[in-house]
This record gives sequence, structure tokens and C-alpha cells, in this order.
Amino acid sequence: MLHHQEDPWYKPSDLEEAWDIFQKRQARVTVVIPTRNEGESLGDIIEHCRPYADELLVVDGHSRDNTREVAEGAGVRFILDHGKGKGDGIRTAIAAADGDVLVFIDADYSHRPADIPRLVAPILKGEADHVVGSRPKGGSDELHGDVNKFMRMIGSDIITLGINYRFNVRLSDSQNGFRAIRTAVARDLGLRENITTIEQEMTIKTLARGYRLVEVPAHEYARRFGESKIKLSIHSLRYLYSWIKYLLFPR
Repeated sequence: MLHHQEDPWYKPSDLEEAWDIFQKRQARVTVVIPTRNEGESLGDIIEHCRPYADELLVVDGHSRDNTREVAEGAGVRFILDHGKGKGDGIRTAIAAADGDVLVFIDADYSHRPADIPRLVAPILKGEADHVVGSRPKGGSDELHGDVNKFMRMIGSDIITLGINYRFNVRLSDSQNGFRAIRTAVARDLGLRENITTIEQEMTIKTLARGYRLVEVPAHEYARRFGESKIKLSIHSLRYLYSWIKYLLFPR
């Protein structure tokens, strides 16, 4: 597998302006890493996030592997959620974080930490309250290749289409977990979802409350170890229910 820095898509020049803005920031940035049984990749993601974080917060869904040992050995802040899923972890982190801006990045190393300044820059410039890393704009290794991935892509497109027409916007990705948001905004959204449906809930409620949401390109890489924990056979109905519920009653 190519290292991210060796990938043909990786263009450091694209990040120069964002990095300059990021370095001059006054706002504190908390990088949140939700995790559950991702000890094999967690150490690397922590180290590569360090340059971009005033606070590094690992929120763990009661892992059964060495996740806690890795996080504590790396000297980062470690908290447990309530064991209900990724959404529960995100809500726990939002309540606990000390930073003015939150960045959420997956522990499986499917996101490139060097993109964090690109995510945060629109917030630091006062142009956005919530920034989503767009996989259609940046490319993805995880949305193509088998039936499950194809169905995930179609489902994501349908959900995003509904959001676009409901709020008269033109987003390309409502589901990606790689995103940045002002902490005060995140706390105002009243998030409730316990699983990965929290990403679409965050998107919908941001728009419904009149906050500014923008996208930046962000490539999604194939996870380094194991398989995705999102199972369509288990979660598809919750995605559909959550989508309809918050489109009709977003507040």
C-alpha cells in the first residue's frame, strides 16, 4: 500500500494557504478520534494528528483490544463513551472537548491527517461553521469495488440528494466522518443518534439551524486493518428512518 505522502493525489502545494491560516490561528483545535477495536492503526493516526491539534481526544467505545494502552502510551486524553456506537462517542467528545473547533477523524487511517488544516481553514477565516470532507470531490478507495460498497454509495447519494432539495443546497457528501465544526455549534445541534447516522444528523441540523456548511475535497483511503463496522443489513433501516425524521422535523 502507498503511504499517503506517496499517493499521486497528494499535493502539498494545495495545502499551503490552509496551513498558513492554520498556523496563525488563535482558536484552539481539538482533534477527536472515535475508536473501537482499532489499536493496530491508532498509534499512527495519533502521531500524524499531533501537528494539527491543541488537544488530542480519543473517545473509545469500550474496545476489547489494546486501544486504551495505545492511547495512554501516546500521552493523549482518553475517555470512554457509553458503549452505544459511534454517534454516542461523538456526542461524548463534543461535551468533553476543550477546543474552540472540533475535528473528527476516523481511527482506521482512511483519512489523511494532513488535510486537517484544509478542513479547519474556512472556519478560521470566518466563512463556515461546519466543514465536511467531500469524498466525491477528493476521491475514495472505499466506495467502489463490491456490492456492499456500491449500495453504500447509492444510499449516500440518495440521502444527500434529499438534503440538497430540502434545504436548497448542493452538497456532494453528507455522510463522511471526516469533518470540522465549531464547538459551540456542535453543542447547539442537540444531536441524538447513537450510531454512524450522526453524520447525516449533523449535516441536516446544521442547515436547519441556519449555520454555514461548506465542503472541501478529502480523499478516503482503504482502511489499513480489518473491515468496516458499517453493516447495511443491520443499519440501513436506521439510516432511512433518521433521514426522513430529521428532514421532516430537523429541530
